[in-house]
Amino acid sequence: MDKINRLYYYTYLSVSANGDIIDCVHISKQPAFDHPLLKNHTIQLLQCPYRTITQALNCAPSLVTFQMRPSYHPGGLYDGSNISTHPITQIWHQKGKCPENTIPIRRTKEEDVLRASSIKRYGKKRPRSGIPTVASIIDDPDARATIGHQHAAASASGDKYYGTKATINLWQPTLESTSDFSLAQLWIIGGSYQGNDLNTIEAGWHVFPELYQDSNTRLFIYWTRTAYDYTGCYNLICQGFIQTNNQIAIGGSISPVSLYSGSQYDIDFLIWKDPKDGNWWLQVGSDLLGYWPSAIFTYLADSASNVQWGGEVFSPDASQTSTQMGSGHFPEEGFSKASYIKNIQVIDSSNNLKYPNGVTLLAERPSCHNVQNGASSDWGTYIFFGGPGRALTAH
Repeated sequence: MDKINRLYYYTYLSVSANGDIIDCVHISKQPAFDHPLLKNHTIQLLQCPYRTITQALNCAPSLVTFQMRPSYHPGGLYDGSNISTHPITQIWHQKGKCPENTIPIRRTKEEDVLRASSIKRYGKKRPRSGIPTVASIIDDPDARATIGHQHAAASASGDKYYGTKATINLWQPTLESTSDFSLAQLWIIGGSYQGNDLNTIEAGWHVFPELYQDSNTRLFIYWTRTAYDYTGCYNLICQGFIQTNNQIAIGGSISPVSLYSGSQYDIDFLIWKDPKDGNWWLQVGSDLLGYWPSAIFTYLADSASNVQWGGEVFSPDASQTSTQMGSGHFPEEGFSKASYIKNIQVIDSSNNLKYPNGVTLLAERPSCHNVQNGASSDWGTYIFFGGPGRALTAH
């Protein structure tokens, strides 16, 4: 808690909304820079020892620089018209926004940490717990890596990947228990469980009461380089991701969400490896949020070998849970009823977006949560996924 509380000293504005406290923390004092591999990290920004917003605005340049924007954006299929025209709406924006040279961080409270199995495990996935694999589908002994988890996802492999772009439909699924979670996300992957060297970069939305103490749909990110064992975390809870955006709180609630047979909402996610600096940048909608430095990875310091898109639910007994994935309805119901991910693209070694080849589908229990894929001129490569969880036919 000492490291968490230390952020409050560098807070210039705090905003309370919907049970969250959002602290505006000076960008140079965010958790990422506690990482031993980032002690000498170079970023492009002004830095001054100030305690008021007025002093911040009058800040003079120092020798410390921050990288605020990527050197290159991907080309190819991607262009400005593909970016969502709907800005991300977060409840705390109604009360204010963070000033320049600060970033919004959702405050971690003592009771949040105490809900975790241990202080060291707070904000982390269970070891060897996270990605859908063929092994988990065919009942291989190594499928213990995903015990308690069910997935319905699409996967592309067999090449070197330098990022992905996809548009993810927003929902607020119902959970059976507060110990469950449900999400929709993309995974960028290198390494393996077997070597305990799995590297992942992840982003999407989730409903996760154990982490946030509510059932709101929230923007999240994750990373690991040791198969979810002792590195990585959600959002900005630990060192790693460097946020550069002063408007979007990672871990904050997002709205509006889609309604069954009603209005549909989605958000573009774009993650790519900057060809010049090697950092993995994240853009959500039209907002450039920041980056994962390549130095914190092993396999992903070069490239990814697998990219996945889809949904996941977790329950201590996933085979018996009625926790919904996506809209809570099966993919065959289609648009406005089932959850989708559309305009799925990958980034090649030339920093160009293209449609993925050889997409495979993964679903451990298709009678509970399933996935279907397709392609069209409007949606490109897409999937519908989800389901109600436990049902009379689920076995």
